[in-house]
Parts: sequence; structure tokens; C-alpha cells
Amino acid sequence: MQTRESCLHADRQDPLARLKPLFSLPPGVIYLDGNSLGAMPKTAHARSTQVIAQEWGVGLIRSWNAANWFDLPSRLGNKLGRLIGAGDDEVVVTDTTSLNIFKSLAAALRIQQRAHPERRVIVSERDNFPTDLYMIQGMIDLLQQGYALRLIDSPARLEQAVGEDVAVLLLSHVNYRTGHMHDMAAVTSAAHRHGVLAIWDLAHSVGAVPVDLAGAQADFAVGCTYKYLNGGPGAPAFIWVAPRHRDQFWQPLSGWWGHSRPFDMAADYRPAGGIRRYLCGTQPVVSMALVECGLDIALEADMAQVREKSLALTDLLIALVQARCQGHPLTLITPRDHGVRGSHVSFSHPQGFAVMQALIARGVIGDYREPNLLRFGITPLYLGFADVWDAVEILKDILDTGNWDQPAFHQRTPVT
Repeated sequence: MQTRESCLHADRQDPLARLKPLFSLPPGVIYLDGNSLGAMPKTAHARSTQVIAQEWGVGLIRSWNAANWFDLPSRLGNKLGRLIGAGDDEVVVTDTTSLNIFKSLAAALRIQQRAHPERRVIVSERDNFPTDLYMIQGMIDLLQQGYALRLIDSPARLEQAVGEDVAVLLLSHVNYRTGHMHDMAAVTSAAHRHGVLAIWDLAHSVGAVPVDLAGAQADFAVGCTYKYLNGGPGAPAFIWVAPRHRDQFWQPLSGWWGHSRPFDMAADYRPAGGIRRYLCGTQPVVSMALVECGLDIALEADMAQVREKSLALTDLLIALVQARCQGHPLTLITPRDHGVRGSHVSFSHPQGFAVMQALIARGVIGDYREPNLLRFGITPLYLGFADVWDAVEILKDILDTGNWDQPAFHQRTPVT
């Protein structure tokens, strides 16, 4: 696509273009941050009004039954499961990604303690999303049993790191900084060859790239719903546990919502069967209800078409930046290889923060990640080829004119 007109032509031929009108996008904005917070589905406003004004306002506590609030985690989990290669009643939407990492890590370690008590190492990437590493560190400190965290600095070092002393491997399917995507099936197979259990963080992949947990024979998976699934800010996360593991014990956050009969109000905990035992406390109904709006749109899309468009859009972004922004200190850190690329593109720039603030001021909303990274999320459900063309033209102008070098654009904000 060498011209803007050719991009517009591609947009007219796009089979996913019919989904863009389902989102509320402000005029004059090119939104390239759906990998941090997805756009709002237009149905979300009406759904929130229904939940607040009718189900809560009129139904009051009766809505736990009448509006079926009680089954929301499972009902949403069944919808989400179709996007990640999971069967019915294998996923629940609940809690946060961080808490679900804690649950899955505790469960995996308990399995290994029973079968291989000598295994005391947890492997992850140094460049993994920080909360994953923090939760591992917290678990090690809590257990006080000689566990250690082993970090790798390159995917090429993975199999060498997964030895006979390793209990659990915890990885992000798509790296939040670089956009590098692991071959889930191959990595899981390598882990299993060494007797290691694999936990996958799907936060930067679910809804944007194909995921097949059952096909990969993964052990545990977690992720959020507010990125490519457009569930809303801070929307509840999800957890999947392979059926072969989930009933072996109860998870450590044994709150009443994970009890087999919570309203018996029994003094002793008896875990629910299946994935419901991975629930904890009372569920956040209002925010959870909005998750369904994004899921319903995602389920309208053909995942093969989503992936094809994602790769085409990221190819275009990379090509245009390198052609139109020559002479500027931009370095691509995202893989070119389609087989290992997720759905966002990152470039480093010595003044990455200021450049991104200048872009946002011009209506091109991406985000900044340390150190010096401009990160552009590509959400095929509402982004087009002309959007990418226009975004790069604005980036070129900002770099050519030096417009980014203003005091306001160097002022750090709490959230980047």
C-alpha cells in the first residue's frame, strides 16, 4: 500500500470493517492503545444502565437470582473459552490477572510438591510483565521453602533454563514490550518433556491472535478482558485450568464464592467441583456485566481474519515508519517474522516519552513503556489501513518539525 488511496481501498474490502461501527470512538482520534485499554462497545452504555437502573435499582438483591448474577463468572467464561480453545465450564471470569496468577502458581506448585518435591525453581522471562514477576517473588517469600526464580533474557535460552530442578514455567504468550509471541504448543511440549508445568499469561494475545490451550496441552492460563476484548477499565480477568488438574485440590484463596454450596454458610470450606473452585469472593457484577459487550463483538469475528488483518496492519505500520521516518533514531524491536509477532509494534526512540505525548496531543493515542519505547497496539476490530497511514504521517511531521521537544511533552504523568 503505497498511497493513502490504496489504504482506503483495502479498508473497503475488509471483511471486519462491519464491526468498527459497533465501537464508540471519538472523532479525530486514531486509537492505537487497545493493547492497554480497548475501546468502548456502543452496547456498554445501555447495558450499564440496565444493570444499575433496573437489575440493581429495581431488582435489588433479587437480581442475584432473577437476573442470574450468580452465574455470570461461568456464563462469561464459556463465551471467552471459545476464543482460547477451551471447552464449556473450563473458564471463569473473575478477580484480576495478578490474583489469578497467584492462584494458578499456587496450584501448579502444589501439584509439583506432591509429585516432585525436589523441584524448587520457577522460570520466567526477565522481560515478562512486571506483575507476573512480582507475584512469583511474593509466592517465594510466602512459602519460605527454598524456592528460587530463574529469569531468561531470550526465548532462545528457554529450553536450557527448563531443567530437572524446575517446577513451573510462567510466560506471557505475547511479550508486552516487544510484541514477541511464543509458540505455545512447542514451548509447552518442551516444558512437559522436563516434567515442568506451564502457566500462560494471555493478556496481550486473547482477542488478537489465535489461542488454542487444549491443542497446546497447556496446564494453566490467565488473562485480562480490558485490552483486546474491550471489557472496560479494570474489568475482571479470567482463569483457565486444564481439566486434568483442576479438581486435585482447592486453590489457596478459598473464599466463599468458590464453595460447593456457599449459601449453606458452613464453617468448613468444601470446594466446588470444576473451575468454579477458582472463584474467591463476591463478584463485581456491574463491571462483569460490561465484559459481555466486548465478548459478543469478539465472537462475531472470524479469528483467522482477525489474525490476517493484524499481520497486514502491523506490516504496514513497520513499512511506513521505516520508509517515511528515515533519518530519525527509531529502532524497531518487534519481530518481523509473522510466526513470532503479536498484535502490537514497538519502536525505541531516545525521547520516546515526549514523542508519544506529542502524538497523543495530535490525536494519535499509543502508549509509552520504559525504556524509551513507543508502543502501538493494533486492534483489527476497529482499526483500518488508512488509520495506520494517517498515524505515521502525523508521527513523521512530529519528528521532522521537532514538535515533540516542548516542555509539556517532557512532563511525566502517573500513568504512561
